[in-house]
Amino acid sequence: MGSPIVLGIESSCDETGVGLVRDGRLLGHAVASSMAEHARFGGVVPEIASRAHLHALRPVLGQALEGAGLRLSDIGAVAVTTGPGLSGALQVGLAGAKGIAYALGVPLYGVHHLAGHVAADTLVHGPLPDPCVVLIVSGGHTSLLLVRDLARDPIHHLGDTLDDAAGECFDKVARVFGLPYPGGPAIDRTARTGDPRAVPFPRPLPGSYDFSFSGLKTAAARWAEGHAGRELPVADGAAALQEAVADVLSRKAVAACAEHGVGTLVVVGGVAANSRVRALTEERCRAAGMELRVPPLELCTDNGAMIAAVGDLLVRAGAEPAPLDVSIDPSAPLEYAALHPVTAPAVAV
Repeated sequence: MGSPIVLGIESSCDETGVGLVRDGRLLGHAVASSMAEHARFGGVVPEIASRAHLHALRPVLGQALEGAGLRLSDIGAVAVTTGPGLSGALQVGLAGAKGIAYALGVPLYGVHHLAGHVAADTLVHGPLPDPCVVLIVSGGHTSLLLVRDLARDPIHHLGDTLDDAAGECFDKVARVFGLPYPGGPAIDRTARTGDPRAVPFPRPLPGSYDFSFSGLKTAAARWAEGHAGRELPVADGAAALQEAVADVLSRKAVAACAEHGVGTLVVVGGVAANSRVRALTEERCRAAGMELRVPPLELCTDNGAMIAAVGDLLVRAGAEPAPLDVSIDPSAPLEYAALHPVTAPAVAV
């Protein structure tokens, strides 16, 4: 008999995701997004996101089970995002996961959201090479990691976001350019008709593996302000901004692989869906003789399949399940794939 079917629940931001994985194989998943409800505010509103998760979790669970041809009673373990993310949103997912795990009498595993993004690639390309370099590029995080055994070993950080992540830069500049939310896809679409060499935007922190996109965001805003009273060449600005981001990400990632003698680069997270980031990284990996692994678009953005993938790895590695009083950690650093924070008891005064 094989490993149990693992149910994964993701609710860290504005997507409610449920996935089902067994022995590294994706059996089915479903996602509901509240993005449209946040669009008029120009960003995610935590209270709206939490309410949306509350309404969506049960229907999304039903869709995932139906798509996989499974019943709830077939589930042998539950994995859930316990951080980082929006506090209220995480609480909804954890409460649902605890209810299901306790009702079925199966183990529960807390999962770090960013480890989920890393594990998403295994659902398509198989086990991660040991070691590999992973570039995570999402709305709130940009990190370069040296990864060995994701389920057992600590994750080594080569570089991290110092201020604005790549996704934040896209969102904020898109607003300045008059483009809709979310900014990443809008920038990508608009850049198709622009000239990436039209504006000499800076390349931040060239001598480091850390990332800082705040200065690039400011440079783009100043460039737009310089066109006051004139028509803003948005396509050129979007293309030049996208080129700067893709250049920084791909250059640092390939350099990290070369320095650490690693032959495989894995690029994950929402910004991995950006067409120029994917194309330029592929071009540079090919020139350096490195393998590039990027999940399909549907697994780049937040989803429950990636959380189920981590849970599946933890189950097969014999990891300890989460304690009964497992809680959330909205600002949890990425140290291990498993994340089992416990709220300290209140002290009487």
